Amino acid sequence: MEATRVFDLLQHQLATFPKPDSLAAKVNGTWKKWSTQDFLDDANAIGKGLIAVGVQPGDRVAIVSPNRPEWVLSDYACQHIGAISVPLYPTITAEDYAFIFADSGAKVVLVSAREQYDKAVEAIATMAEKPALYSYDSIEGALNLEQLKAGGSNVPSQELIDRQAAVGPHDLFTIIYTSGTTGKPKGVMLTHNNLIKNIEGSGTCMPVDEKATALSFLPLCHVYERMVLGIYVCFGVSVYFAESMETIGDNLKEVKPELFTTVPRLLEKVYDKIVAKGYELTGVKKALFFWALRLGHEYEIGFDKGPWYNFQLGIARKLIFSKWKEALGGNVICIVSGAAALQPRLARVFRAAGIAVMEGYGLTETSPVMSVNRLEETGSRVGTVGLLIPNVEVKIAEDGEILTKGPCLFKGYWHRQDLTDEVIDAEGWFHTGDVGEMSADGFLKITDRKKEIFKTSGGKYIAPQMLENKLKESVVIEQAMVVGDGQKFPSALVVPAFAALRDWCRIKGIAYSTDSAMLEVKEVKDKFDAEIGKLNNQLAQYEKVKKYVLLPALFTIENNEITPTLKLKRKVILERYKREVESMYAS
Repeated sequence: MEATRVFDLLQHQLATFPKPDSLAAKVNGTWKKWSTQDFLDDANAIGKGLIAVGVQPGDRVAIVSPNRPEWVLSDYACQHIGAISVPLYPTITAEDYAFIFADSGAKVVLVSAREQYDKAVEAIATMAEKPALYSYDSIEGALNLEQLKAGGSNVPSQELIDRQAAVGPHDLFTIIYTSGTTGKPKGVMLTHNNLIKNIEGSGTCMPVDEKATALSFLPLCHVYERMVLGIYVCFGVSVYFAESMETIGDNLKEVKPELFTTVPRLLEKVYDKIVAKGYELTGVKKALFFWALRLGHEYEIGFDKGPWYNFQLGIARKLIFSKWKEALGGNVICIVSGAAALQPRLARVFRAAGIAVMEGYGLTETSPVMSVNRLEETGSRVGTVGLLIPNVEVKIAEDGEILTKGPCLFKGYWHRQDLTDEVIDAEGWFHTGDVGEMSADGFLKITDRKKEIFKTSGGKYIAPQMLENKLKESVVIEQAMVVGDGQKFPSALVVPAFAALRDWCRIKGIAYSTDSAMLEVKEVKDKFDAEIGKLNNQLAQYEKVKKYVLLPALFTIENNEITPTLKLKRKVILERYKREVESMYAS
């Protein structure tokens, strides 16, 4: 494939394997499909509309929308005219909209529906220079995408051809604002070459070809799904967009994809739901289910456990695990997981079920993938984030920090050379802020965030993410934050998985009232004591979580407690639950 700019991938698909369903989404309950030619034609029409309203090469166009074909069409439209797309999470606040619109100097804002439109109107009202605003949906009193396209009908096609020819591989392709766990978001500048090199390196690791179908539901405004979309376009994979996070299960059964990307928490919820159904079984069926589950947890990736285990696993796959695959549509070969650490037990049990979970690692600044576990078991290792992809260099600093460089590395932070200089050293190494280690055979392992590791009063270093991931292995724990900087021992703020807790109470014959009230029930307290005890049995004495507090509500994006990529905003949570934390260390 000869592609030096992201939009070259679409021309490659059209020339090599034009698709009748390059993109698809539900419209009024029916799947509407865009062929490769439709994809190109609509992107060009939107591009002409942007030219007609004065968008010049290098101008910024903000896109605020959940996943839908129009998002992708707008992104390619920007590329076709040399503009720079600025994607935003639709769920962030109007204040954040205003900051990003102003900081990026957005000339046009494209939004999806009424919710985003109202927030954008509120944000734009505070700005001195107001961008033009268009919506994908038809909203009374608002300009919409069809009007934008109609306005460009007289723009000559030669204008598009000339603009595309002028775009170079090292020109900016997008500015992605990272939410961060503190302070204002930073605009990460990525070039066409950054994305192309990451697509080339990552695409060789995924089982993709023109016969495959993928379901997309992770936010396209994050570089992870955006880069993967580039792989799909490059290799001719049909992309179907889930209707919403709530309909993923139904959409999987309809679309029957060969692969999809996810984050660990969603995979944990799938697993928890499967286990909950197992508890509802009775007699032989229940016994068979949990026998198969135990076999799955004993699975060793890349290691033959012998004829007797393999014989049992074959039966388990036929009787039990085949139903797991059916629940995911029946055709799933692999699931690609990123953005946070995957529980090792999930990697094992899904592989045992015949579904590879390819855990990877990277950052927005690295376009994003640095490493990934491969589909073949020899290229996969539980507890690691896999082998480096081509085009990526990594070294481990003396203090354990992971450093990287290569053609996937970003150009810098928009208008913030000071912040760029803080993370890229004089030799060109980007300091990721993550602590890790590399095995002799090349597998990368992440141990924690450098800034999040803390020291107890006894001088012992605690890696909170590791303990939090252990806590979340419990079916009844949804979220956890480990605290204890400067204290004698680690403690934890724990948010129960209330749906699983309800199931547990029902099985135990305990009447369930409200979420908060159940946290005071003795049997429930005993259950969590037992779960924390299980964790502590796996830890060194100084790592043991000595105390914990159960919280009655989830940490949410809306409450500013987690980022849109589900990372904990530790300072915010510590301040909000200051009294609870102090209670765990009261004499």
